[in-house]
Amino acid sequence: MKILLISPPTTSAIKAIVGTTGPPLGLAYLASMVREEHNVKIVDSLAEDLGYEDVKKIIKRYDPELIGLTATTSMVPDAYIVAKMAKRYNPDVKVVMGGPHVTFTPERTLKECPYIDYIIRGEGEISFKNLVDALDKGRDLKKIKGLSFRKGDKVINNPPQPLIKDVDSIPLPSYDLLPMEKYVVDSIKFGTVMTSRGCPFDCIFCSSSLQFGKRWRGHSDSRVLEELKILREEYGIREIEFLDDTYTLNRPRAIRIARRIKKEGLDISWTASSRVDLFNREVAAAMKAGGCHTVYFGIESGSQKTLDFIGKRITPEQSLRAVKIARETKLRALGAFIIGFPHETKEDIRKTIKFSKKVGVNYAQFTIATPYPGTRLWSIALKEKLLLTLNWRKFTTLDPVMKLKHFTTEQIKKMLGFAYISFYLRPKLLLKDILWEKGFIFKRAIPNAIKMLRSFGAAEEEKITTPCS
Repeated sequence: MKILLISPPTTSAIKAIVGTTGPPLGLAYLASMVREEHNVKIVDSLAEDLGYEDVKKIIKRYDPELIGLTATTSMVPDAYIVAKMAKRYNPDVKVVMGGPHVTFTPERTLKECPYIDYIIRGEGEISFKNLVDALDKGRDLKKIKGLSFRKGDKVINNPPQPLIKDVDSIPLPSYDLLPMEKYVVDSIKFGTVMTSRGCPFDCIFCSSSLQFGKRWRGHSDSRVLEELKILREEYGIREIEFLDDTYTLNRPRAIRIARRIKKEGLDISWTASSRVDLFNREVAAAMKAGGCHTVYFGIESGSQKTLDFIGKRITPEQSLRAVKIARETKLRALGAFIIGFPHETKEDIRKTIKFSKKVGVNYAQFTIATPYPGTRLWSIALKEKLLLTLNWRKFTTLDPVMKLKHFTTEQIKKMLGFAYISFYLRPKLLLKDILWEKGFIFKRAIPNAIKMLRSFGAAEEEKITTPCS
């Protein structure tokens, strides 16, 4: 079969700020599952600056029998447009879609877009391979676990596909099918690696543990090093972002990997995430020695009441301690903060903004609480009738999509802007930045934050059509 895997054209705040986005690793994993028996091509529309007409030309030129689409919630309408274009060109082409959004909305997705034939729910590699085999050999679709599809007017949801226990059994992602030369920031080529899957925690706003399961599964140390060496030696990549939900979940493993990077002389620098309660001096020292320069902490809030509501299971004191360890180990700390949960008061959000400055992180990322399908926050929003829109383009974490008890949508957007200004426009911070960080915040972070807040919402407003109508 000829298979075309597409990350569709879309508007991206990340690309608007840094000039590019990370590679669609999910598609690269799917390609590796079937490329030995089938012809596979990947299109990363964002990285390649492709519009809908460009993608249409690729579809016509490649003439696939199966098109696979991936999309985050805000990209779903763009995936619908591509599906519609594909079916108009060739009504017989089969279109399958995967990702966290459709995993939790198969019926809604198939209703919203009649041009999509199949939905793959959850961890997709085995289900996708089984679907390709079934279509190629005319086998019964009912036997494919993790698949949803139409049968007449009904949507059939097959039983879920069990999680892959041995993630080393998954082939390495097909980096050679991606436009690796396009993933560049400030003239530095970068790559992304996922060393583990699954998260045992239950944060109210996160669908990852539902998509990849609550059982943590990590690649072996050797497999991780093999992938890093491929990126370094074959693609000349020195900057790596580990995409694990929590790189330090298994602390002995995190330490071993960092030490092996150093021992084997792998000339890379990297970033990774950690929960604040899973970070200590030994982990920090090993990460720093192994080339890590920045650790990403999900601090979320300065209000214990909010932390308890979202099920974070941490305290502000733990965040203070973790950031202090990072800074003392010469690691930069990036703190993620969320405002705008349904019952948050102005005092709660003031605590978060104040705490973002007190905790000592080098950089802060602020977002608005967004109820993504499948999350507990989504269930609350449905139950309490809080949703303001089902225009998926608005589910960006920068646009309010929920009614709030103590804020209007305009007020919470202003609070988001105030959070960025309050954090970054501090004389002491800017002086340190100029003296020790070569003016990164002054020259890049502040202009980009302003650009994001001013332009992204306006860009989204331009595309509120129903693509499958």
